[in-house]
Amino acid sequence: MARNKINDLRDHLFEALERLKDGDIDIETAKAMSEVSQTIINSAKIEIDFIKATGSTQDSGFIKLNQIND
Repeated sequence: MARNKINDLRDHLFEALERLKDGDIDIETAKAMSEVSQTIINSAKIEIDFIKATGSTQDSGFIKLNQIND
């Protein structure tokens, strides 16, 4: 099971945005975080597509099924 959830990613991204605004991280670090985050998001989209296509009743833990169907 995934240790981190989609909500954790969202929290980290907002934290990074605040740190960038405050000058605590540089633009290159923020860009790198953004690229990694986009990869994770794209992976989550594929996970959702798979769950919908197969009618799966089991999630991976990263995105809960009730988040997909709501």
